This record gives sequence, structure tokens and C-alpha cells, in this order.
Amino acid sequence: MDARLLEDPYALQRHLGFEITEWSQDFARVEQPLLPHLMNRYGIPHGGVYATLLDTAMGFCGCFTGDPETKRLAMTLSMNVNYEGRAQGTRLICEGRRTGGGAKTFFAEALVTDELGTRIASGTGVFRVRGT
Repeated sequence: MDARLLEDPYALQRHLGFEITEWSQDFARVEQPLLPHLMNRYGIPHGGVYATLLDTAMGFCGCFTGDPETKRLAMTLSMNVNYEGRAQGTRLICEGRRTGGGAKTFFAEALVTDELGTRIASGTGVFRVRGT
């Protein structure tokens, strides 16, 4: 992936600490180290962290243009999240894939695992393509 294709991290991204590590046509990979401020009262990652990673990976997977001067944005219309397991490692990895749609609306799915391969959460979503 050409680093010029990514814009500077936005405020939520900086606060949570995730980064987009791969981005190509119909695919995006987001990685998140498990940091203390992400934990809930039980000392495990808050479910909203998983939802944020799923939403981010699915939204990005439908917005790749290959040209740093041509940006495409997406707005989440609908998203379903399934919590499947507990992280065993120290890093969350979320991979999103576009599964269909057209020029203005697309469908995507994503999976969150840790670096050990533990399935943690999955999601599906519907996204609207927006201009910059």
C-alpha cells in the first residue's frame, strides 16, 4: 500500500491508537494494540472498540481509489456486530471486505481477531458512498 493514499489520523483514530495497515480495492486491514484506556470495568476491551474497528475496516474497504488526490468517503447506514470470543493476545486485527453493491451503496463484512488468530467479533454493514 502506498502510504500517500492514507490521510493523517483523525482525532478518534489518534485517541484509540489504531492504524490502517493495508488498503486496496475492496479490502482494508486495521490494527489496534490493546491499551489500558480501551478496557471496560472487567479489564477486557470494551465492545465499542470492536464495533469501531469493524465499522472502520468495512467503511475503508469500499473507498479505495488508488489515487491520493481522489478521496472517497463512506457513511454507515446499517451495521450488525456479533461478539464471538475474548482476545487472548495483545493486538486486535480487523479485516474488512466489500461483498457487493453499486456506485453509491455497498455491502461489506469484517472479522476481528487477535495476533494469535482468536476469533473475537464479526460484522456486516451497508455503506453510502459520499463525496469529499
